[in-house]
Amino acid sequence: MNYRREFEIAFVGLKPGIHEYEYEITDRFFEEFQQQDFFNCKATVRLTLDKKTGFMLLKFEMGGSLEVICDRCSNNLPLELWDDFNITVKMVDEPELMNNQEEDPDVYYISNGESHIDVANWIYDL
Repeated sequence: MNYRREFEIAFVGLKPGIHEYEYEITDRFFEEFQQQDFFNCKATVRLTLDKKTGFMLLKFEMGGSLEVICDRCSNNLPLELWDDFNITVKMVDEPELMNNQEEDPDVYYISNGESHIDVANWIYDL
């Protein structure tokens, strides 16, 4: 299975209600993104997707650890990670227009014809 496809959720076949996903995030996850200022990332992201008619509520919860290099002494400095955030994904006819007009960063629009949603960028932002 393609590693990046692991972060795509085929929501069309899901029944309405709550669905849970869990992702293990390591340094490999960040290879396709820009150079990072950290290493030895070991994190777990729990995603709860609540599918409704016409929209989905996504709740991300993350915990874990990583290491950074101290600016003063150049030693490895371990950091604990924890965060959570919610996103509402709405299905509309013109998602590009709606995303450009939306002022709330916690609301995202996709096309009514979409069948998959990629959560990798949201996990990266987290």
